[in-house]
Order: sequence, then C-alpha cells, then structure tokens
Amino acid sequence: MVDFGLGLLHGPPKGQHDQFLADLDKTLPQLRGAFRSIWMTDHFQWEGQPTFEAWTVLSYIAARYPEFEVGPMVLGQNYRNPALLALMGATLQALSGGRFIMGIGAGWKEDEYLAYNYPYPAPKVRLQQLEDTLIILKKMWEEPGPVSYEGLHYSIRDAWCEPKPVPKIPILVGGGGYSTMKHAAKYADIWNLPDKPLAPFVERLNVLRRHLDDIDRDPATLRLSWFGRVSLGRTEAEAEARGKSRSPHWTRENSFVGTPGHVAELMSEFVEEGVDYFMIDIIDAPDEAIIGMFTEEVIPALVT
Repeated sequence: MVDFGLGLLHGPPKGQHDQFLADLDKTLPQLRGAFRSIWMTDHFQWEGQPTFEAWTVLSYIAARYPEFEVGPMVLGQNYRNPALLALMGATLQALSGGRFIMGIGAGWKEDEYLAYNYPYPAPKVRLQQLEDTLIILKKMWEEPGPVSYEGLHYSIRDAWCEPKPVPKIPILVGGGGYSTMKHAAKYADIWNLPDKPLAPFVERLNVLRRHLDDIDRDPATLRLSWFGRVSLGRTEAEAEARGKSRSPHWTRENSFVGTPGHVAELMSEFVEEGVDYFMIDIIDAPDEAIIGMFTEEVIPALVT
C-alpha cells in the first residue's frame, strides 16, 4: 500500500495572511480519503518571506482537520530541549487521538540558527545531538516512571512524561547523510529523503540497507518515504512552466514534473525500490483541476 501526505508551504504569501488557511480549506476536502497526513516544515525564516512556526501550525491543524495525521518535515533537533520535545509529542498524540508522527533531523539552516541566537555546532556534534534526542524520546515515551539518561550532549534526570503516548508515536528520521541514516536504521519507523531523483535516492537507500544489515534489522520494519514537490500539467511544457512559476529551484531533477501519466511512471520507479509514502507539495493547489489530476489519475496508477 502506498500512502500520501500533503506538504505545506512555510507560510502565506506576503501581505495575505488569511490565504494559508483559505487554501487549506479548499485543498483538504479534495484530499479526504486519498491522503493520510499533513506535514509542516520546521523553519524560522526564508529570506524575509512569511514563515509560520511548525508546532503552532501542527497543533492547530490537528484540531481543525481531525481526519488527517500530522507531522513536521522535519524538526531541527536542537531547536527544542529533547525532554520538552518528548512531552510536546506525547501531549499532541493524546489530544489528537493518536494522529501525530515525529519527524526529526539533525538541523542544517545556519542562517536561522544564527539569527535566532541558537548555537550552530559542527555537523558531527549535531548528529550526536540527534542520537541523544532519539534516545531520550524513546525512553520518555516507553519507559515507566521517571527516566534518566546521560548522553554526549543532552541529559535528563528523573524526567516524567505522562501520560505515555498511545498508540506509539512513529518516528521519522529525515536526511541522507551516513550517520543520519545510521540513526534512522537504529531508531526510526520511517526514513525520509527529500528532493532526490531516483539514482541518488537508490544510492543512499543502499547505504541505509547496509546499516540495517549491520544491526540485523528486518528492512520491512522501516518504511521508506520521499518528500518534495509535484508539478502537473496536461502537457510537459505546462507542467514545467507551473513548477518554474513557484521557484526556479524546483526542477525536473528534484521534483516530479509532467503529465499525470509521466509523474505516475516516475513515482512508480520509487515504489519499485520500496518507497511506500510520498509527502508532497502539489504546486498550484487548491486548483481543483490540478488536485484532480493527482487524486484521479496519478494515485490510481500507483496503488493498483
């Protein structure tokens, strides 16, 4: 079975704060029964563009749209104390009726670290912090009573997290670095690699599978997912123009671009490699014709 999630923009158009929710109210009814989840990026700033804070958005959306799961794509692990993060996740899991997915990564966007006065340690340190965070999350969610842990960078002492999350909160680890994938193999329920065409994706996937072999973990227990943009059109030229209208950064190399049939072919190649979850930003949603191309033509070609 292949699942789909909607990736949200980082915020509304400048000067149009109401547009964010207006677009969701038009888009999500069209996705009911076809999409499983909604995902929000965890960033503070994008070159002066309006940028919403991820946890606030996720909490709001979990209440407003109870038919969907919610998750961050992905949290910067050192933006929030890991013990507090565990309690935040457990709280949202309880209040949403078990619809939260914890997406997390090492963090990377240096400009916002510096702008918001967060330390920006070396990659090695951020990856060590990520492992400490993953261990703390699992301990606080799964171990009874007060929990203690002494890590390389983060520690807890007699820390409570009550109630424990029920059902268990799935953990998604995002990123394609060697150590990130090692952490995904050891601790995650879902691995995600964003914005990659097939060949680089498979290259990183082979590294992930070696990590799984090293710890004797069944690969079937770790879901594989892809996050990125989809630009659809009735012609290839129309689809490419639609994608470029959003940003020249999103191209055929890092997005799914084309007619519904062509996009279904591209995505099916990932499915053949084991990907069974796509979190996507559909360019020009909530246009009914665009969403209809995906839900009525692309999805049936992938799930049948």
